[in-house]
Amino acid sequence: MRSKQSKGYMVENFWFLKLKPLWAYFKSESLAFKAISAYMFVEYFRPQSIFPIIDFLPWAQLFLCVALVSVFSDKKADMNWTRLHTVILLFAVSIHLSFLVAFDIDSSKRNYKFFIQWIIVFFLVSSIVTNRERFYSFFLVIFLCSLKIAFGTTRIWVSRGFSFTTWGLTGPPGYFQNSGELAILMLTLFPLGYYLFRYHAKDLNKLEKIVLFLATICPALTILGASSRGAQIALGVQLVIIFWKKLYKPKSLLLLAIVIWLGFNFLPDEQKQRFSEIGEDKTSIQRQLYWKNGWEMMKDHPVLGVGFYNFVPYYNTYYRHDILYSSAQLPHNIFVQIGTDGGFLSLFFYVGILLLSVTYRFPLKQINSVSDKILYAIWKGNRLSIIGFIIAGQFVSVGYYPFLWICLGIQVGITNSIKSRQ
Repeated sequence: MRSKQSKGYMVENFWFLKLKPLWAYFKSESLAFKAISAYMFVEYFRPQSIFPIIDFLPWAQLFLCVALVSVFSDKKADMNWTRLHTVILLFAVSIHLSFLVAFDIDSSKRNYKFFIQWIIVFFLVSSIVTNRERFYSFFLVIFLCSLKIAFGTTRIWVSRGFSFTTWGLTGPPGYFQNSGELAILMLTLFPLGYYLFRYHAKDLNKLEKIVLFLATICPALTILGASSRGAQIALGVQLVIIFWKKLYKPKSLLLLAIVIWLGFNFLPDEQKQRFSEIGEDKTSIQRQLYWKNGWEMMKDHPVLGVGFYNFVPYYNTYYRHDILYSSAQLPHNIFVQIGTDGGFLSLFFYVGILLLSVTYRFPLKQINSVSDKILYAIWKGNRLSIIGFIIAGQFVSVGYYPFLWICLGIQVGITNSIKSRQ
């Protein structure tokens, strides 16, 4: 396959944060690439929320439509179809079929955009991000916007004296406003920052080292301050995976002990009490009821479930006696969410997506160039991001949120960019 590298630009010239050549490269790119990058910037950075004066158009939908239309005229665009694409397509078909049996079709229609939007984004990213320069530029948009959120929320928690609040920390309006979703975003950022810092910090200038250091520390602090027990457990698992092969080395054991000690001492007493009450407090009991009755829903409607986004109306109707609050919420578990929405058929494809994403190996057997090493660090971090999402997803309803779909887009983007030079 002929290389799709843009003439005059290489990832090595951008690394890590060379803004002038990055901006020059971005200006030289196609409308489709600019539009999908702008879409990610609007969804993650949320400038329309920071500056209300520009909030007069649906910017995200506008940029997504531009990318969708202009991709057909992009000379570098190419759909490199993989097994992952096939399983995602089958998953999308199964969710659409669940509309046929929906208990409350209006609920399905109201929430449809939360599902279809990110499926479209995945296919656009996998079609447009086709070389290393495009991938790295696109990745930086997500990485830096996530870091901006992490730094802002960390600063808020520090200014509060690391104190506990019932709402934890909140992100910008949108997908990351709730403390639980914010913490999952941090779970996707932390391993990326860690592996990039671990493998490449020695090659960077002082400012770039600081940026990558913040991308490692700030997400972890935000997770601690967000008061999300599921995300904190997931962070612990990520740390164990990172240090697994070095657990028996004195330096690694000492470092891990320091991290655990700092994490424990940063946690407010109220948060420690929440951990001691797992399984016994009102929130835990309600979630167990959701999972138990959600399993019954799946057994009663095994093929297509009760309908897309129909868990709440169905639960309010048939399980009113198991509601400890004023009304039912989503099931707080990605597998129960997908299984009740689309039955075992959708759950089968969803689990297949997750398995493919965490078992797929890095496409290169030999890592030689600087860009190879950069892609490998991002690959390792991204796979650990997906693992963190899966673990935290056992306690929140984020099956259709951007976390997984963007991680999948990053994975396919790396594969595309490597194959473009082979």
